[in-house]
Amino acid sequence: MDGKVLKIMRALPAVLAGVALMLSGVTAYAETKDNACVTCHGSSTKSIVGQWRESQHAKHGINCVDCHVAKKGAPGAREHMGQGYVSPIVSPNVCGKCHPNEQKEFTASHHSKAAKFIGSLDNVLGEIIEGSPAANSGCKQCHGSTVIIDKDGKLDPTTWPNSGIGRVNPDGSEGACSACHMRHTFSIAQVREPDICGKCHMGPDHPQIEIYNESKHGIAFKAYRNKMNMDKHKWVVGEDYTAAPVCATCHMSATSKQPVTHDIGARISWTLRPAVSFKLENWEAKRDNMKEVCSNCHSGSYVNNFYSQFDGAVNLYNEKFGKPAKSIMDKLYAEKLLTDTPFDEKIEWTYYLMWHHEGRRARHGASMMGPDYTQWHGFFEVANRFYNELLPEAEELKKGVTEEVLRAEYHKWKSGMSKEDREKILEFYKSRYGQ
Repeated sequence: MDGKVLKIMRALPAVLAGVALMLSGVTAYAETKDNACVTCHGSSTKSIVGQWRESQHAKHGINCVDCHVAKKGAPGAREHMGQGYVSPIVSPNVCGKCHPNEQKEFTASHHSKAAKFIGSLDNVLGEIIEGSPAANSGCKQCHGSTVIIDKDGKLDPTTWPNSGIGRVNPDGSEGACSACHMRHTFSIAQVREPDICGKCHMGPDHPQIEIYNESKHGIAFKAYRNKMNMDKHKWVVGEDYTAAPVCATCHMSATSKQPVTHDIGARISWTLRPAVSFKLENWEAKRDNMKEVCSNCHSGSYVNNFYSQFDGAVNLYNEKFGKPAKSIMDKLYAEKLLTDTPFDEKIEWTYYLMWHHEGRRARHGASMMGPDYTQWHGFFEVANRFYNELLPEAEELKKGVTEEVLRAEYHKWKSGMSKEDREKILEFYKSRYGQ
């Protein structure tokens, strides 16, 4: 046999092994490079290692040390099993080494500032009226806490674990990428699931996931999710999927004209959170961004008319209920008929429920095409709270304080409908329902 051929045959097993390693990505290299972590955690925390092995990080040679290594003396750093110093907290500063644009956009977003709710009425309820343990396990797990290192260099258990999206990290950075990109697989399909947003955007005061599920958008997603290509790297609406939108489609993901953004407010024109809504800075450009997303499925006239309806609902809430209720409360405070302590009088709870729960539901329902949340969970409950609780309670504190409000055209029905209006309603019921 020819000597050259013999050499090739003898080398073949090694060549094939090398090809196999290349075909498997660089996971084997990553595990060799980071063998101590994989060896130990492969026994102690098997799921973490299993998740990492499935991740794009592993396939591209990004291992435990690349994310968790820390300098001695750095906030939160601890000596680990003789292998140097590590930190259990991977902050946006760490992620930003490989994902600088995403970090920049996220840091500029409202998400990264979510822990600033600490000074809000919500936090008074959580920390004081309910109690700190409730806030630690509740509010702060979505909004984020300020992670504290105790005098022994350990993570304070009242502030950690925490993956709240506005978490303030020991290195001073704000936010937690893992609030959405769940460890350690960091699956792109998982982060596009509507339920990842529903972890926080749900419940009586901001029921976005419930509204989405009720809407035609949510119904279409459930029906056609197998056509959504959720795990595809390039994921442009109208090109890579057409069946339905998810939360990410509208608020973050790419279109043929817009790149992916991690600034969650880049396409939002109104703020629907406060007692009275207002349009945000550069709202026209932000609305144009969202309209362009909508135009991938809807005609221009459809999109414009939707926004006309949406604006009408928000303006109705503001003018009929939000501003009048706030003016009444401001007068009561100005005349010292209410104390400076939040929630120590019933009317303060009434007002809070009207705008923070029912008012938000009405506005969010209108923004996301959820008719039942706009109507029965929204405006109906706003009206009930406003007319049957807030106004009578205000009158008990100061007679006549609601008179100016009730003189507005919106509220003239309170003085009684005309005979003609009553007859129209009766005639409708007779013809429609036979009664």
